[in-house]
Amino acid sequence: MSFGEFGVLQCLDSSIRKIRYSIREIRLKKEVTLAKEIPYQKIVDTVAQLSIDANCLIGDDIINAFKNGLKIEESPTGKDILNQLIENAEIAKKEMIPACQDTGFAVVFLEVGSGVKITGGELFDAINAGVSKGYKEGFLRKSIVSDPLRRKNTGDNTPAVIHTEIVPGDNLRITVAPKGGGSENMSEVKMLTPAAGAEGIKNFVVDRVLRSKANPCPPVLVGVGIGGTFEKVAYLAKKALLRDIGSVHADPFYAEMEKDLLERINKTGIGPQGFGGRVTALAVFIETYPCHIASLPAAVNINCHAARHKSAVL
Repeated sequence: MSFGEFGVLQCLDSSIRKIRYSIREIRLKKEVTLAKEIPYQKIVDTVAQLSIDANCLIGDDIINAFKNGLKIEESPTGKDILNQLIENAEIAKKEMIPACQDTGFAVVFLEVGSGVKITGGELFDAINAGVSKGYKEGFLRKSIVSDPLRRKNTGDNTPAVIHTEIVPGDNLRITVAPKGGGSENMSEVKMLTPAAGAEGIKNFVVDRVLRSKANPCPPVLVGVGIGGTFEKVAYLAKKALLRDIGSVHADPFYAEMEKDLLERINKTGIGPQGFGGRVTALAVFIETYPCHIASLPAAVNINCHAARHKSAVL
């Protein structure tokens, strides 16, 4: 090979490298451009409104469940309470005031699309800024202390508890689920052995409701987590409460288990607000996850009759 031919080959090699680099740059820029941009302030404003709406606007599924409860409740006191709950929800909606004085811990569930890009700030900062704004502008009670033992109120109901899931797509789904202290205090995790089986879980759930009595402001919704690990099963029980009343578990086995648990709980006689009756629970929701061969984790997270949660998709 002559010196001239060698020089031509070097030039070609250099040109090819530049072309490859340019193609790579174009691809990277295209990927960045394709990401859906969601402004920080839009998230703040959305969370603020969801915080207000969740506390003031009781879901239609809950109202319908109250009305259905009136058809089966035999206790005069129980019927009166259900009617009061319906009236309370109507007043809260009309005047945009909280349905309950305990406006809860702001629990936020996020489904973040892999094609989403937050601009102008950090996602968690936006969530907490939104909670702060909503609780101030909505005149919602601030219930959060900065330290569990020294007990100084943060003054704006922050920080929120934030659960994040990365999902396909370019949307950001935000669910704000305020959780009151009375019902949250009735929650429990139990590490059962596999031998306990389905019956052991049912006994645990019903016993937890019985021991709760009137504390979680029945008629309640019962979230049940089964499987996973100690921390995962508690999350499952909390997430289960996001389901609408009337929804049925996709697995017939667990759908039947939900039905059986609801019947057992409503036979306890606790009734609306604990004054006795047939309507102790409005629904039981189960969420499951694979677990270790040596364990059978179970969790119960009880929600009060308001079952507050609102969602938005950006």
